[in-house]
Amino acid sequence: MADALTSAENPYPVLGWLRRSPSAKALAQLAGRAEPLTHELLDALPQSTTTRHVRSLLVVAGVLPERNEHLARLERWVTYTLPALPGHQAIVIRPFAEWHVVRDARRRAARDRYSNGAASGDIKDIQAAIRFLTWLDEREQQLGSLNQEEFDYWLTSYPTQRVAIGSFIRWTTTRRLTSPLELPKRGGAFAVNFQTADEYDQQLRRCLNDTTLPREVRIIGALVRLYALPVTKITEITTDRFHQDGTGSYLTIDRHPVLLPPRLGHLIKDQIAQPRTATRVSRALDEASPYLLPGNFPHRPRNPRGVGNLLNRHGLPVLSARNTAMIEAVTTLPPIVIADLFGLHPSTAEAWARYANNSWTHYLAARM
Repeated sequence: MADALTSAENPYPVLGWLRRSPSAKALAQLAGRAEPLTHELLDALPQSTTTRHVRSLLVVAGVLPERNEHLARLERWVTYTLPALPGHQAIVIRPFAEWHVVRDARRRAARDRYSNGAASGDIKDIQAAIRFLTWLDEREQQLGSLNQEEFDYWLTSYPTQRVAIGSFIRWTTTRRLTSPLELPKRGGAFAVNFQTADEYDQQLRRCLNDTTLPREVRIIGALVRLYALPVTKITEITTDRFHQDGTGSYLTIDRHPVLLPPRLGHLIKDQIAQPRTATRVSRALDEASPYLLPGNFPHRPRNPRGVGNLLNRHGLPVLSARNTAMIEAVTTLPPIVIADLFGLHPSTAEAWARYANNSWTHYLAARM
């Protein structure tokens, strides 16, 4: 780390960072400790902004190896949550969390398919399981004696947990910890927020042509409206997924390169050439971020929640635009093509196609 700082082309940002940054003070304290610097040592500290920044700097400098921080967040949460559970709950929750949720997360991380949203979803699944067992304890009821009527009563009492509890109930049913229970079907209002054709076209033109908008806003807004990408997936796009040749500009969203409109291709090319650098020490280290949308920490992408708020402030809502783009896509191309190009699960693309056919009159009314 010292070599990286002293070899900076411009020393003044480094000096300012060393004098005033909390991260520099935390780094000095870590360097003075007897134990070696490891991810595990940092995991034992409070996970503040300073800790995350120091970790990113150490990874950039080569002191620590790179790792999937989303998986690490899940593992860290499980490690600190399970010991606080009552013994009779931990007997059930621990194998569900470690052998089912975390093991599946590690497999997905090995394929580079584990995102921040996936980690949040897995944590919610485990939290729902804990909440469910606590509810059974309050009723002085055993998990093995649970029947469908009582489970339906819990679903009615906690309607926001319908999706999150599904993973746990399927797991308990497979291992015969409970009798077979019927989970609620994920039907109903598949998607209700859409844009009219004029709104959709006007906002897409703004993203491609309005030079008063920040470049990042234009890129993200266009990717949402052209390819129905969620913000969580856009923030994970790395610069090596973009390339140009004699036929045009291409972005590999999942496995196959997608041809970009020329103006969007120019925006992405400019973004890679002149990325936003948030910290002085990052500029001093002259480390190019691998992400198309660099975040506040070196070699980390922007926070999806902040990106969504940024688009809303500029009058470019995400959910309604993405739903409209998805309907446009599945009514133009076969679902399997949409799945391959946009990185969707084939069943998800099929569900959107069925929804478009079944709700065509409602969509036409929304467009009008």
